[in-house]
Amino acid sequence: MAPPAGSGRDAPIARIDTVTEVVSGLDMPWGLAFLPDGSAVFSGRASGLIQRLPVGADAPRTIGEVPGVIQSSEGGLLGIAVSPNFSTDRRIYAYVSSRPANRVVALRVAEDFGALTQEAVVLDGIQNADRHHGGRIEFGPDGNLWIGTGDAFEPGNAADETSLNGKILRIRPDGSIPDDNPSGTAVYSRGHRNVQGLEFGPDGTVYASELGHRTWDEVNVIRPGLDYGWPANEGTQGDAGEPPLFVLRPDDASPSGLAHAGGSLWLGALGGQRLWQLPVRDGVATGEPVAHLAGEYGRIRTVETAPDGSLWITTSNTDEATWGGTGPRPGDDRVLRITLH
Repeated sequence: MAPPAGSGRDAPIARIDTVTEVVSGLDMPWGLAFLPDGSAVFSGRASGLIQRLPVGADAPRTIGEVPGVIQSSEGGLLGIAVSPNFSTDRRIYAYVSSRPANRVVALRVAEDFGALTQEAVVLDGIQNADRHHGGRIEFGPDGNLWIGTGDAFEPGNAADETSLNGKILRIRPDGSIPDDNPSGTAVYSRGHRNVQGLEFGPDGTVYASELGHRTWDEVNVIRPGLDYGWPANEGTQGDAGEPPLFVLRPDDASPSGLAHAGGSLWLGALGGQRLWQLPVRDGVATGEPVAHLAGEYGRIRTVETAPDGSLWITTSNTDEATWGGTGPRPGDDRVLRITLH
């Protein structure tokens, strides 16, 4: 379901052309990102490992283990992001579920990709819990690191301006606060339940997906300093906070990763076990949601746009703790490559 949109609702949108398997046999993959050489790196939620898949390889190779990772029902090593200056600083950033609090760390990758060293904790103090960690991190076109957090299963955190939970956070790569952050802190927006998808449109629009409670999951356009309603609102229910761009039923979604390609957002669904296509332009919905791959590959955790314009998605069937677990299938978990036309 999409709220009323502006002009251009009938503009042509991309469709799925091919789906091919890139790699299989992964254990609880969570984050996925691309290095400047075109190779992919991904994180293992339970293992704490970051692995690299070189271009043309048929199996991943371990770079190293992230220190301090503590697994819980939904926690562990979650999102990863590659520094915009990786060619010179060799940095990968990771969202780590740990104790006494969750944190975001900067890691240095050895020149031969054979070792990983933690260089800095760039953000600390995100409340830990068994569930609702959020965990998605992405570098924006502004060069800053954007972080989606969950409410740590305490809904009041999302509305509490002093908490880092239930928020979208924005920091510089060294952990300092950008001068134009609305509150003078890392908090960019609040009132979120559990943000697991972040993406930037071609025009710089910031989009985020979050898991709702029982009625509505949301995709929002993120603007500085705004309140997105949780826990007073859920989706279109209630009159507090900013209205969502799209809402979907949790049984059909339970959303995680989010990417933009071909005039649409592409949203991975965990419980819904499908890939949602959400047509957008410049922060406005231009069509209704379209479901793809329903039930074909199970739960979909992460969706990223590759350097060649294709979509790469990770399944999440070895990870049954969260909503909609069905158990692993032969070959799970896997990375799939989707071309559009």
